[in-house]
Order: sequence, then C-alpha cells, then structure tokens
Amino acid sequence: MTRDTGADGEGTATGSSFVGRRHFLEAAGATAGMATLAGCIPGGGDGGSLEGPITIGHLAPMSNPLGVGSRRTANMAVEEIQDDGGIMDEEVDIVHADTQGDPGTAQSETERLVTQDGADLLVGTFVSEVTQAILDYVGEQDVPLIVTGSAAPSTVTDFIGQDYERYKNFFRTGPINSFFQAEGMVDYVGHLNDRHGWSDFALLADNAAWVEPFMSTLPGELEGEGYNLVHEEQLNINIDDFSPVINDVVDADADAVIRFFAHINASAMLVERAQRGLTFGVEGIHVTGMHPAYAQLTEGAATYETTSQSGAGGTTAITENTVPFVESYRERYAESDQPVGHPMYMGFNTYDAIHFYRAAVENAGTWNYEDELDSFVDGMLDTEHTGVSGEISLYGPDAEYPHDAVESRDSGGTIENFPITQWQPGNTLECVYPEQHATADHLPTVW
Repeated sequence: MTRDTGADGEGTATGSSFVGRRHFLEAAGATAGMATLAGCIPGGGDGGSLEGPITIGHLAPMSNPLGVGSRRTANMAVEEIQDDGGIMDEEVDIVHADTQGDPGTAQSETERLVTQDGADLLVGTFVSEVTQAILDYVGEQDVPLIVTGSAAPSTVTDFIGQDYERYKNFFRTGPINSFFQAEGMVDYVGHLNDRHGWSDFALLADNAAWVEPFMSTLPGELEGEGYNLVHEEQLNINIDDFSPVINDVVDADADAVIRFFAHINASAMLVERAQRGLTFGVEGIHVTGMHPAYAQLTEGAATYETTSQSGAGGTTAITENTVPFVESYRERYAESDQPVGHPMYMGFNTYDAIHFYRAAVENAGTWNYEDELDSFVDGMLDTEHTGVSGEISLYGPDAEYPHDAVESRDSGGTIENFPITQWQPGNTLECVYPEQHATADHLPTVW
C-alpha cells in the first residue's frame, strides 16, 4: 500500500517540480534547494514488531523533481517486492513524507513516520543538513535509516564515526560520499586533459556542507597533478546574478569550470554563457541539470554541460538491471507530468536502497530493530546487491566511513561508480565517463 502525506498527489506536484520554461530559466536556486516526543514507543508500538506489514517511510522534498522521482521509484520497488512475495512473506507498506528540503520540517515528519505510521525503515533525504538534523532522533529510536540523496562525509564521520552504538542504525547505500566524489573528479579532470589538453580550471561550489571535501582536497590534488586552479569561489545558494562569476572565469582564462551545485540552479549561468558565445567547459555536478528535460527547458543553453549522476541518467547499462529499470520507469510514467525520462540520481538510489533492505532483512532473518538491531545491522553489512546504479555494499564498523557506500574501483584503482553525463547537440544526453560506460565522447563547447 502507498500513502502520500505532506505532499501533493502524483502528477499534481507544485513549486519547482513541473515549472514552465520561462519560470525555469528565471528560478535560479529554486529547484534543487532545492521535538522528540517523550515517552513514545518506537514505531508507535508497531515498529520492529514481528507482525506485518513492514512499513517503509520515505523522506524527500516532494515539490522538487528530485523528490518526485524518488517517490516514484520507491513505489516501484515496493510494488515489485510485493509482487515477489513481500519481505520474509510479509506485506510491505510505504508512506511518503515531504521534507520540503528543510531541517525542521524533516524532523517533525520523521517523528510522525515513526510514532504515527509505525515505520520499520526510513529511506531518502536530500540535503546533508536535513539528514544530519534527524540523526539524533533516529539514533534514539533505533529505527534504521538508509540515506539515498545526501553525500557529506561528515554525516558519517561526525555521527556514527564518533558514537557507533548510538548511530549504528544509520546507513548510506548511495551516492558515494563527496570525498570519493572528489577523488573521482580528479580522475575525470585527467580524462579531460587527455582529450582536450585542458589544464586551467576554475572551481565553483555551493556554500554548503556536502562540498567541503571538494574545496579542501581538490585544489591540492589538481595542482599536484600539474593543473592550474585559476579561480576558486563558494557561492551563496540563493545567487541570482551570475555575471560577476562568469566575468571572473573569463578573466582567469579558465579552460573549464568545475562546479558543485546541489542547491544552486545554474540555468541563468548557462543561458548567459550561451548568449555570450563563451566556450569554457562546464563540468562537475549540477543536480538541476539532471532533470530529463533540462536541455529543452533551457532552450539548448545546457548543451555541453556535464554532471555526475547515479545510474548515469539511464543512458547506459551500469549493471544488467539499469536499462530494464529505466524502461519500466518510462513506460509507467509516460502519461505523467515531468520528469518522465529518468528519475534523477536520488530515484536510482532510493530504488536500490529498498531492494537492498529486503536482501539485508532476509539475510538477517529479522526486521525487528527494537529487539534485534545488532542482527539487522549484521545483515546490512553482510549484504552485497547488484542495483540499478551499480554494485552496492557497505563499509564495516571500523572503517573510516562506517556504514557508508563502498566505492567501486577498476583494476587500476579508478573509481567507477561516479559516471558523468553530458548534454550534447540535439538535446541528447550521453554518458561520457568512465570509458567502460560511455555512450559517446565528451565534446568541447562549440556554438
């Protein structure tokens, strides 16, 4: 059964979910931003019991295309599990809650999912500050939380890394944390240098927690590889005038901008770049740019920009499960409001997390987190799952990043589960890195 609470129903989402083209171009920063109840029994007396149904509570910003895709794929995963006999022969129920990308709202919605809806699992969250805002409550209640949308390493190191017993019910099955993403970006810059001879780079980022590894490690790593960091800046997430930033990049004579925007909508930046005929590359991570209609919504101004995204936007067979999943998603939501083509990165990760949970529960022989949390944790750590975004396993309790998603590496040690897509001429989306997943070569900007 599916219950949507704190959000509009399917196809009626408001805010930035299905904005028109004009508003989309104007809404810089809009799309990606997008009290413990004393004495309550965990799960309102139902959580962790040995009687079904097993209830999954899904947390996401529901007026954001990212959250819409995550809600849809959560429903898909639950229905598939139901059709395959449930979890340990029990029915599975999913309840959706809208975090609105706000820490306070996320706290109250998390408490409601646990105390009123009896959630046996919490899954989702986007924005690392939102995730961290609910961890104390989740740790007190012992209800498992699998994060699928935020990437800050501090969510692991500052919580479970500091107090394992209190936070051992926390897990992140994807995306890989931003420390590993920073390492993957250094390898990608090497690919750009090999292909285009680019050596001078500007670094732009959200002023937010998740980008700290990029800002602290990338400058030294890039310079250590012989590249020049010609400009570096963190931007207010509510920025609406990119002209000074673009001028700084042009004045620095950068071959490319490497930007890390989860909160910032850089549509206005791309439009101005196209209007001025500027040819510096736009690389890195841009959550808004993962929207399946982004190139069309920007009237082609997004052409040549890249972003890393889990599942590589459905363009390539990351695993044998990726393409069938995307085809099923497109068929199911073909008549729905956008986004239709693919669910954006969080949707891939949420779908994988729910299937991973099923495998872990069946490995452990229990979902009873109240009485058998240690057995459940062991089941999670022992599970290896071929998902739609890659091969998924978790680091153990003594690792630098306990209970975090393990990065996949090729025989040369290069991180594989950090694929890069590029909008190419004709509003087509292609995977351009790593080589084993690429569907096209990376193209330099030519207007």
